[in-house]
Amino acid sequence: MAITINGTTGIAGVDGSAGTPAIQGADTNTGMFFPAADTIAFAEGGAEIARFDSSGNLGLGTSSPSGKLNVISGSVAQLIIGFNATSASYLDSDAIVFRNAATTEAGRFTSTGLFQFNSGYGSSATAYGCRAWVAFNGTGTVAIRASGNVSSISDFGTGDYAANFSTNMPDTNYASVGASVKSSGGPSGSNSGIVTMGEVPAVGSQGVGVLTADGTAIDRAYVYAAFFR
Repeated sequence: MAITINGTTGIAGVDGSAGTPAIQGADTNTGMFFPAADTIAFAEGGAEIARFDSSGNLGLGTSSPSGKLNVISGSVAQLIIGFNATSASYLDSDAIVFRNAATTEAGRFTSTGLFQFNSGYGSSATAYGCRAWVAFNGTGTVAIRASGNVSSISDFGTGDYAANFSTNMPDTNYASVGASVKSSGGPSGSNSGIVTMGEVPAVGSQGVGVLTADGTAIDRAYVYAAFFR
């Protein structure tokens, strides 16, 4: 076998194979080889274990990486990230899983995109997030104090508003909750303000109403609403 030493730039002229890598140590079936143009591969025990393809993609357990990093264990995509054998995060069957012990799953993103976590449930359960929320001044000129995914508040009259979403809900099957308080004063009948969602929900907005305990519409200085799906 002819090997050309090209100054200090490295070894040239030998591609090798998984069974006989071009660069090897005393263990002649373990090392680096070059299976194709612009491609670098690594072998252990005569079998390929990793490859950089001509696009710079790295495959571990696969010779055909489809992205910058592909990790395959058998026929299952798997990436384990951790500091010891029992605490790790990994990709498995199109899910991203987080664990804090060998048998304790802390959370996961499922193959359908659901986020699940274990926060006293005993196992990972799907978390249903708040898709929009708003705190606004409902007296005088209506003004948003702070919000998430609410672009504006419409004012239709005394105690009659609508929260307009920045990004539409996926459908109208969301749940709405709300509360309100007067600008000052302790708990009393005059300070009560029951928030209702009196209109049929729409994907782009939801009506928000404020009533006194006897059902009279009233403006309140602090109105809060949240929308869950």
